[in-house]
Amino acid sequence: MRFSILGETLALRDDGTEVPLGGPARRALLTLLLVRPREVVAADRLADEMAPDGAMSAHALQSQVSRLRAALGPAVIERAGAGYRAAVDPEDVDAGRFERLVREGRAALAGDDLLRSVELLRGAMELWRGPALADLAHLTEADAARAAGVRLEELRLGAVEDRIEAELRLGGHRDAVAELRELTGRHPLRERLAALLIRALSAEGGQAEALAVYEETRSRLAEELGSDPSAELVSLHRELLDFDPSPAQVGPPAQLTSFVGRADEVAEVAGMLRVARLVTLVGPGGVGKTRLSVEVAAAASDDVCFVELAPLRDGAGLPQAVLAALGLRGSGLLPGGGQGPFERLATALADRMLLLVLDNCEHLAEEAAALAGRLLAVCPRLRILATSREPLSVIGEHLWQVRPLEDGAAVRLFTERASAVRRGFTAAPGRVERICAALDNLPLAIELAAARLRTMDVEDLAGRLDDRLGVASARANRSADERHRTLRSVVAWSWGLLSGPEQRAARRFSVFPAGAASRAALAVCRADGEDGEDLGSEVLESLVDKSLLEFAGGRLRMLETIRAYGAERLEEAGETASANAAHARYVLELARAADPHLRGAGQPEWLDRMAAGHGDLLAALRRAVGEGSWETALELLAPASAYLWIRGVSGSVAAQAAAVLDAVGDAPPAGLGEEYAACVLLAAAGPGGLAPWRRHRARAGRLLAAAWPQDGGAGGRYPVVLLLWMMRNAAEADPLEAFALVSAQRDRPDPWVRAVAAYVAGFGPLGAGDPAGAERAFAEAAEGFRAAGDRWGGALVLDVLAGMAAARGDREGAVALTDEALALTERLGALEDSADLLVNRGDHVVDADPAQAGADYARAAALARRAGGSAALAAALRGLGDLALRDGDPTEAGRLYGEALERIDPHWVKSAGSRVRALVGLGRVAQAHGDRAAARARYAEAAAAASAVVGGTGPEALRLLGLPREVVDTLVAHAP
Repeated sequence: MRFSILGETLALRDDGTEVPLGGPARRALLTLLLVRPREVVAADRLADEMAPDGAMSAHALQSQVSRLRAALGPAVIERAGAGYRAAVDPEDVDAGRFERLVREGRAALAGDDLLRSVELLRGAMELWRGPALADLAHLTEADAARAAGVRLEELRLGAVEDRIEAELRLGGHRDAVAELRELTGRHPLRERLAALLIRALSAEGGQAEALAVYEETRSRLAEELGSDPSAELVSLHRELLDFDPSPAQVGPPAQLTSFVGRADEVAEVAGMLRVARLVTLVGPGGVGKTRLSVEVAAAASDDVCFVELAPLRDGAGLPQAVLAALGLRGSGLLPGGGQGPFERLATALADRMLLLVLDNCEHLAEEAAALAGRLLAVCPRLRILATSREPLSVIGEHLWQVRPLEDGAAVRLFTERASAVRRGFTAAPGRVERICAALDNLPLAIELAAARLRTMDVEDLAGRLDDRLGVASARANRSADERHRTLRSVVAWSWGLLSGPEQRAARRFSVFPAGAASRAALAVCRADGEDGEDLGSEVLESLVDKSLLEFAGGRLRMLETIRAYGAERLEEAGETASANAAHARYVLELARAADPHLRGAGQPEWLDRMAAGHGDLLAALRRAVGEGSWETALELLAPASAYLWIRGVSGSVAAQAAAVLDAVGDAPPAGLGEEYAACVLLAAAGPGGLAPWRRHRARAGRLLAAAWPQDGGAGGRYPVVLLLWMMRNAAEADPLEAFALVSAQRDRPDPWVRAVAAYVAGFGPLGAGDPAGAERAFAEAAEGFRAAGDRWGGALVLDVLAGMAAARGDREGAVALTDEALALTERLGALEDSADLLVNRGDHVVDADPAQAGADYARAAALARRAGGSAALAAALRGLGDLALRDGDPTEAGRLYGEALERIDPHWVKSAGSRVRALVGLGRVAQAHGDRAAARARYAEAAAAASAVVGGTGPEALRLLGLPREVVDTLVAHAP
């Protein structure tokens, strides 16, 4: 019989059926005995615990014991002297098993056996069904019962902390944050929980959030306990203060197999890179160019960024692909900016010492050559290692011909790979050498052939290759083209050995441009087999076994050579259209599933999921445009809009969006008006986006207004488009119609839409000179975004609130709001926006603490350079110019203001404040040099620039730019 006291007390027979125990008195009695199984509990103590007021007599206790023994059997409850005991093994009580599992889990944690620790501690927690000793809860004055329950609950919480620590050490930071937030909310004074939350947030890049948790914990400890934080928390705080965030870029891919036969080449290519800034590894497919580049990159002492170009089919997306590999956004959180991907790259790499690996350039050779040449010209510390089947033909390019393996290395490679699939593999060296020679010593061909030894012996393999290739001896002087034909024959031979279901799955997998998660592969590759059954994961596993697929990092991947062959077989089988349609359906379902989460607490997780499928989105969109499937293209773009804008990669789809607009003109498919508006916004995100924006803006506005009527009725499907529409129209001469459309949605049932409407509505009273009314609307928006868990919207509105706090003289409030916004932008990886907020914080504190302001400006400049954000860099330089002028160095101030102006796009509304302040700064520099005429000219230029954006130079209008009072006064005085 088994017993449970971690929750309601239960007794279970061996077959799992429950034993009826009777009323609460009997349950309480059994619970008191099971707390310490096999230990005798005096009858007087039992009576006192069950009835502290003395109402239970010895006779009444005996009666309850008798009934309990009748229910459980006389052997379970024994009389022992003047008391009773539960004669059960501690392992038969869930509390006993719980304590054992916790001990073992903690021992595993101490011994760094983290997986075992998590398994044991999760098993311990699964035993709980409710509060400990729930059937003793009514005995409020029972000291022993209360102490036992407290001990178990404390052990439970400690076990949760141990389990989370093990999971954090295993890398599970993202999943732990939500649980830790809930736990710290219930236990705000528990320092270990606070420390775990701080570590989880820090590991996820949320340093500002982690600092906020520390400060909140420190304040609570001081206010409620009168104590200081523990040494662990103080040490964590010091680590956070020393942290310098940097974008996560893609390094060389981890390799699953050993590197055979090219150690000398690694050293020679590395030596070539020390004297040449562009080295291209050239050779036929399957010869090992990519693997050699990976080994060279892994051995490099400099920072390395690895860019896989095979998934790209459009050279226009090459700069965006490099930005993504560098971990950089294509834009800030706000739409617009006027800075193209190359300009961001140039800014980000201008001063970095970096080895950039461009892998598989052959299908984009012209575009890759142009990009490499331009980057090398403006980034003097950059070096590029490229792989291609042909030279890039860039001035200064050094070539390294990657040749097939030497005979001995080829034999070693075959033997190693064969031993991996067949234990104890042996074969005569001559036989293996002849097989490798028949394969032209090409590494990929050797690996494909060796994988077949799982199901055939080496003699059979050699015979089949001879039949397939028509050779029986070494071919030492083959050309690259002939070697490529050899590789193609080996791929075809290996493909031919697949079963029918395996071939179908492999050719359908070729629609994925850059690999796929298992669930995506199953969704697209499933097709009725010959027996009418659905293909399952075992078919994909079989393809991995046969080296047609690789599995690493949770994703399946097909080498480009094999993928190209599979695409040919897909077309030959007449399945291209159906496979593409299945792929598009999967991408569309993922985007639609992600869209609501991207406006809520699941934002980070779903951003990562969408980012992992970014190549699939581009491929599905490209195919839809190529096939003239305009409805599919529009349906893909709309739900993906939130991801594209928040992650800063909207420019990657701008060309395709513009192509859709060119095709559909002013007559989008019926029922897709909102999708059409989303497409217009995305087309406007590209370098040439002004033309489609001008042509389609009015039509898109009418369709969006129809989808979101201002007088109630059903709302649209994609609320993010509303916010983006307002932002994009804010820079237009007639933004009021867009503002009115969005602000009219304040009564919608969706809380996120209400928050957006309140945010937009706040700008009305702000421009009309009613700061109190504006602040009420913005505060409502901030609370709405905070409740929804949306970091993107929250950062936007907090920035505005901080500016308003600063305008009314509340410096501390402005700094606190800015810090809260920083926590959100850092979590989104928006370095440019973080830099912008740091500039704002510097502006808030510059009068009270110039040194702190200088540190904020300098850090903002560093972040902006790293992010490639010229607008944020300009703002930081303007701030440093203000400090130089304050310190009595007008020459240095003038240099900084001038450099800031060079980086500002005068047509972007978000840069207007920086431009105006830099011009005013140059006026003051001229004034400091005694040139009053030049000063007046600069002030007038600043006033005109401000008026062009906000429609006037009155104080209320200028307040919209977030300008300090002294700048406003200067502009008013020098208005034309």
